[in-house]
Amino acid sequence: MQYGNLTKQARKNGPAVWTFRWWEAGASGNRVRRSMILGTIKDFGTQAVARKALTGLLREINSSDRRFYVRPINMQELADHYRQRELAKDNNWKAYSTKYAYEGYLKKWIVPRWGSYSLDTIRATEIEAWLRQSGRARGTCIKIRNLMSVLFNHARRHDLFDRNPASLVRQSAKAPKRQSAKRRSTPSVFTVDELRRMLATLNDRIRVMALLAIGTGLRCSELFGLKWKDIDFEAKQISVLRSIVCGRIGVCKTESSQKPVPLDDRLAAALCEWRCRCPYRHSEDWVFASPAAEGKKPYWPAMLMRKHIKPVARKLGIDKPVGWHTFRHTYSTLLKSTGADLKVMQELMRHASVVLTLDHYTQAMTPAKRAAQSAVLSLLFPAGEQSA
Repeated sequence: MQYGNLTKQARKNGPAVWTFRWWEAGASGNRVRRSMILGTIKDFGTQAVARKALTGLLREINSSDRRFYVRPINMQELADHYRQRELAKDNNWKAYSTKYAYEGYLKKWIVPRWGSYSLDTIRATEIEAWLRQSGRARGTCIKIRNLMSVLFNHARRHDLFDRNPASLVRQSAKAPKRQSAKRRSTPSVFTVDELRRMLATLNDRIRVMALLAIGTGLRCSELFGLKWKDIDFEAKQISVLRSIVCGRIGVCKTESSQKPVPLDDRLAAALCEWRCRCPYRHSEDWVFASPAAEGKKPYWPAMLMRKHIKPVARKLGIDKPVGWHTFRHTYSTLLKSTGADLKVMQELMRHASVVLTLDHYTQAMTPAKRAAQSAVLSLLFPAGEQSA
C-alpha cells in the first residue's frame, strides 16, 4: 500500500502549489515515478484538506489492495479524482471551454447536492426527481445528467465503482443512452436585408470580421484564432488550426472542424485590404490582432459584440437576440435557401453529420417556405383555378 508524497512548492509567479508524487506500473511492467499538481494553497489551505482530495487517486493507485475498499467512495471524492485526471491543465483531450463548463456544473450543482453521498447509495430515481424539481431549463438538466453519467463511467473505468445509475435517468418520453441538450427556442438568423444594412453600417474593422463570419461560417473561437499564415490566398482557402476561448489557445472543437475552408474572391479581397491597413501583417501575426495588446493577442470577441455589433443592430431596428454564433446559423440557413447540396452544406459547416447541420443550424427562410407551399398547392389546383 502506498500513500504517495504530498509537498508544498513555491512558484516564482502566483501562490504555492501542492504537488503529489507516487509510483505506478509503467508500460513495460517497471515502476515509474509520477507527479501531478493538485492545486494551489488557495484551493487547499492545509495539507489535510489537500490529502482528502486525493482519496479517489489513492484508491486507483492501490487498486490491488482491498483495504482501500472498506468505505465506498463518495461523489465529492469521485469529482476530485475526475478533476485530477480529466480537467487538469495539461490534459489536452478536452477543450478549455469543455473543462470550464464541466467545472461549473460540478461546483454549482452536482457536488453541493450529491457530494456527501456514497456512490452505492445514489439511485436513478433520486437523480431523476431532483432534476425535475430543480426548476432549471431542460437543456441544463440534460447537461447535468450527462455529466453525472460521465462521472460514473469514469469511476468504472478506474475501478472505483461498478455501476452507472445516471444512464437510467429519463429526461423525455424517449430515453436514449445519451440525450442531447435541445434548445428551448429557435436560434436567431439574419435576413439578407438585415445583413446588407448591418455590413453597410459597421466600421471597416468590424465589417471585415462580420463578413468573414457570415461568408465562411467560422465559429467565433476559430475566427479570432486565425493567423495570416493560415490564409492561402493562392489556393483560396483557410486552414483552421486552432481556437481561442476566453483568451486561451486550444485545439479545434472536433476533427471535422479542422477541414480547410474555401475562400471566395470577395472575401480574399476584403482580407487583403484589411492586411494592408492593419499594423500586424506578418505571417505569425493574428489576423485580428488587438493594438491594446500590442498585437500579441487577438481582439476580445465578446467586447466587440457588446460595443459595436449589438448597438448597430439595435440602431437598425433588429430586435432579435444577436451573437457571434448568429452569423454561423445564418450562413447555414442561407446555404439551404440557395439550394446547396446537403453534403456540401455539411462540409462547409464542418459538422460530423448532416443531421446536426439540418436539425440545429438550418432554418427555412419565409420566402422559401411560401415557395414550397405554393409548389405543393400548384399540384392540387390547375393554373387559374381557385380553391372553394
